[in-house]
Amino acid sequence: MKRSVVVTGVSTGIGWGAVKVLTGQGFHVFGSVRKQADADRLKQEFGDAFTPLIFDVTDAAGAKAAAETVRQALNGQTLAGLVNNAGIAVAGPLLHLPVEDFRQQLEVNVTGVVIATQAFGPLLGAEAGLTGPKGRVVNISSVGGRNASPFMGPYSASKFALEGLSESLRRELLIHGIDVIVVAPGAVATPIWDKADEVDTGPYAATIYGPALTRIKAYMLTLGKNGLPPEAIGEAIFKALTVARPKHRYVVSPTPFEVFLTEVMPRRTMDRIIGKRLGLLT
Repeated sequence: MKRSVVVTGVSTGIGWGAVKVLTGQGFHVFGSVRKQADADRLKQEFGDAFTPLIFDVTDAAGAKAAAETVRQALNGQTLAGLVNNAGIAVAGPLLHLPVEDFRQQLEVNVTGVVIATQAFGPLLGAEAGLTGPKGRVVNISSVGGRNASPFMGPYSASKFALEGLSESLRRELLIHGIDVIVVAPGAVATPIWDKADEVDTGPYAATIYGPALTRIKAYMLTLGKNGLPPEAIGEAIFKALTVARPKHRYVVSPTPFEVFLTEVMPRRTMDRIIGKRLGLLT
């Protein structure tokens, strides 16, 4: 029997890349989207290897209903994996950012992961009576989950939180034999970066951060253009789901040396480098 995986947030970007790779490797993918038009488009693209699930990860009732759909399709078999990918990126200086925007960032990127994991976790083998190997949870974090850029505080806060949540969850699920692996991408050529050009920095233009925001916006657009294809992250997700002894965390970045530097360089040194680059220090 073909093994099945649930991937959240598959309309574009990393989620789409995961569907492409996983279906190509013989998995059946249940992918969450929020719009019927995306469901129809992806069904046409991936055919019988893909089943759309229409729900928002912040909607617990919707997630549970989707899990019931998956349960019926599995017919007593375990789910091979849950890939918590759905997410948004909120940007802005923390001194001026609307608190509701910050709440929404955490609601989607952190609480949404808890909602999806509670809904689909039993199908991975936490529930007694299912047959088949135990499944795995793969949480999509970011290099921003270890190193935070200015004005990306809400996003990095959500990814730092996801790193801690993943560690707790991995240890809690030991009793069920379900592993939890983090995949942390660097820049990926996805619409989340294209949207940097749509971010309205107008509300902050008159603040002291105006010039620095202009610089970092241009930098983010450059990162997106030079980023990895989504399929590269899909390959890392496939590896995390299938290798016999997976690492607890996989970093996938177009600039691995830069990522290495950010993890070993003293924080105060990084502060000065970033501050001077953005004009926050003279």
